[in-house]
Amino acid sequence: MTATFVLVPGMCHGGWCFADLTAQLRGHGHRVHPVTPTGIAERSHLLPGGVNLDTHIEDVTALMEAEDVHDAVLVGHSYGGMVITGAADRLPGRVASLVYLDAVVPAHGDSCWALVSDREREWYLDVVDSGYAIRPLPFFDPRATPHPLASVLQPLRLTGDPARFRRRDYVYAAGWDGESPFTPVYQRLRADPGWTTHAVDGGHNLMRDAPGELLEILLGVAAA
Repeated sequence: MTATFVLVPGMCHGGWCFADLTAQLRGHGHRVHPVTPTGIAERSHLLPGGVNLDTHIEDVTALMEAEDVHDAVLVGHSYGGMVITGAADRLPGRVASLVYLDAVVPAHGDSCWALVSDREREWYLDVVDSGYAIRPLPFFDPRATPHPLASVLQPLRLTGDPARFRRRDYVYAAGWDGESPFTPVYQRLRADPGWTTHAVDGGHNLMRDAPGELLEILLGVAAA
């Protein structure tokens, strides 16, 4: 069975962070669309003050409409959980499954700022001189670029129930160096029969730390 994956990165990262995963999924016969959100990576020149969460959701929905994507598996890493939740809400008829990779899982009215810990909020306040974007953390990939600040502050607006999709998976990175801010999310969803959860022995960047296990999980979602 051929699936169509739409891959949304976390903060400061572009579609390049999914390069290996994209090649592997395509090697198994699937369609794959890695997304670079507006204002980041090769689109970092598109960073006016108006780039927010809605912009990044529209990046995904516009791609899905332009590429005529149906029965999509939306995959969001970290901040990307905000984006795939919003995109699925706007185009529910085109989405089959949602996969959150060590990501935030928002409800109506949540912002990324509200869902993270004080440690992440302290990082968010380290902005570039323009005030529009958050600096990448020092240990990020050298290709990481500043991330639009408004996208983590804007509350998500939903019109439907996220539980209406066929399948929702949460992939938890169990190998953080220190306390993971996503542990409470994983523990809550693990007890929810509406979710399929996975704990993977890797750091937050699962695409780099646990590529084999992540590939198997996504192939399982596609087969389901």
